[in-house]
This record gives sequence, C-alpha cells and structure tokens, in this order.
Amino acid sequence: MRITDVTVELVDLPAQPPFRWRAGLPGSEPAVVGGILRVHTDEGLVGEAHTRRGLIVADLVNRRIREDLRGRDPLMRELLWHRLWELDRIEELPIYALGLVDVALWDLAGRAAGQPVHRLLGPYREAIPAYASTVTFGSVEEYLDVADQCLELGYSAIKLHAWGDPRADADLCQKLRAHVGDDVPLMYDGSAGFDLADSVYLGRALSEADYLWYEEPMREFSVTAHRWLAEQVDIPLLVAETSDGAHFNVGDFIMAGAASRVRTSAQLKGGITGALRIAHLAESYNLRAEVHGSGVVNAHLCMAIPNTTYYESLVYTNPVQREPAVGADGLVRAPSAPGIGFDQPGW
Repeated sequence: MRITDVTVELVDLPAQPPFRWRAGLPGSEPAVVGGILRVHTDEGLVGEAHTRRGLIVADLVNRRIREDLRGRDPLMRELLWHRLWELDRIEELPIYALGLVDVALWDLAGRAAGQPVHRLLGPYREAIPAYASTVTFGSVEEYLDVADQCLELGYSAIKLHAWGDPRADADLCQKLRAHVGDDVPLMYDGSAGFDLADSVYLGRALSEADYLWYEEPMREFSVTAHRWLAEQVDIPLLVAETSDGAHFNVGDFIMAGAASRVRTSAQLKGGITGALRIAHLAESYNLRAEVHGSGVVNAHLCMAIPNTTYYESLVYTNPVQREPAVGADGLVRAPSAPGIGFDQPGW
C-alpha cells in the first residue's frame, strides 16, 4: 500500500458558543475555515484528521507535505513521524499542525484493521472518569453554581480556568474548596497568565486548599523558572502543555525537577505517536501524563495510557451542558468505530 495523495478539504465551521477566557486571551472564536486533512492510498483506504486552521494546513500540505509523503508506505508511521519533524526544521510547523498527518495515519491503520485506534495501541481501560474543565465565568457565586451543576451531572472532579488575577483567583479557589468539601478533586489552570512571583503566591493558596494540580501557571519557554517555582510551592505542577519539542522538551522539565505531572495530547505534541512518547517517558519516572483536551482522538489516548487520570471535558455554558461523550455516571467510554471514529455518534 502506498500514499497517492494528501489533501485538505476546507470546511466552514460555525462560531463557537460565546464564552470568556482569562484576561488577555480571546474566548470563543467566530466562524472559521476549518479543514479535513486526508491521506489517500492506492488501495482506496483513506485516513483523516480535523483542524480548525484549514487555510494554514492546506498551504503546508500544498507546499511541503504532499510531495514528501507521496509514494511512501502509510503504515510506516514511525518513519513518517520523523519526516514531519524534518519538515518542521525548515517550516517551523505550527504546533497544532505537526501531528495531523500522524493522526490521519493512525485513522487509516485502524480502518485497515477494522479496529478502533485504541485497540491498535493496546488499551489499558475501557472507560475513564471525566473532569469538568470550566471556561471563565463572571463571579465567585457563578463558579460555585456551575460547580454544583457539574457534580449533579456526574462529573467527578472540577478544574478552574479563572480570571488571571492571582489574588482574585486564589480567593475563588479557596472558596470553591470550602463549598464542595474535602472529597472533590479540584484543579486549577493558569493558562500561562503569571510571572514567577504571582505564580508562587497563587501556588501557595492552592496548596492550602489541597488542589490536585497547578497547571501552566507561566509561559513554558523557561524550564528554569518552573524549577524555581517547584522549589517554592508544595502544590504539584502540571507542565509542558504548550511547549514545542514534544518529548524532548518534556524530558527537560522532568530532569530539572520542574514537573510533578506532565501534559500530553495529540493536538500539541506531535499526534498520537508523539503523545505516547511523552506518556512512556513520564512513566519511566513514575509520573502521570495527563491527556490535555477533549475530543475523540484524545479519548483513544485516555484508553491506552495507563498513567493518566481523567478525560478533560470542557464546560462552556451556564446552565451547564454535559459533553455528549460523558455519561450520566461521569465516565467516557472507549470509542468503538474503526479508526478514530470522527463520525461516531456522541463525538
């Protein structure tokens, strides 16, 4: 079997439901031109991956990727993963684009085998708890109301994205702990909003409130700054979510003593192949590799990675609407369609 073409179908995606993010970051997107990247073969099998950045990905495919992949064996995913890294050297591929071909190749392999991708990876579980990952709401009172709704809907844990003000966010985090009690796992995501001093202040408040993890408090360019933060707070740090370099960079965070847990994902870490590298790297140090983001691709990763804890389910609205993939029991179950299963009901 050989690759005959790589194409990008441009699709108009509707505007997202209105929501806010922390101060300084845009929230919901307007209508955008997305894309479906497809890898075609001479045996008629096609694998696909989806993106919200269709025009950018189409340009990269047309200029660089198609001719490099044409004529190659699509099942040689490891070789092709390295080919994309070679192209990254001259293109500086956007982090969200680096793994798209890899996802499409895994989708193709699953379709060829008639199996969901997590079965090819070798699953560890058939279901995983979901945590509610909030957008930014308007007040402490609204967050408490949203938290109550999330727990009633079956979510077993809650992660806050708050305002980006260290003192206001610390106050919110401690009030949420008092509101839900000691038994509900809580997490906080800073969305890289702080410098070191404010990160230390907020981290100490999170430790007092017994939060499970403190995620991305600072931009992830400086591993040293994260090491200094780890030395000054007791809260476990969850790092390397958006940093370039996949497992190479994650390895530096770990070796510097800056990581209690690390992030992995298909979207930001070089596809499924890159995400698994990070999970295995973390496991070699007895660390958790928490899967970042929702969607069916990351659900496959959650089923295959033993050292991950939850599926991240975004909560965009108040009243809260539970993500369709999350059951009333708060669990996400393994996708069952061959390949990735982008069209599987519930996803």
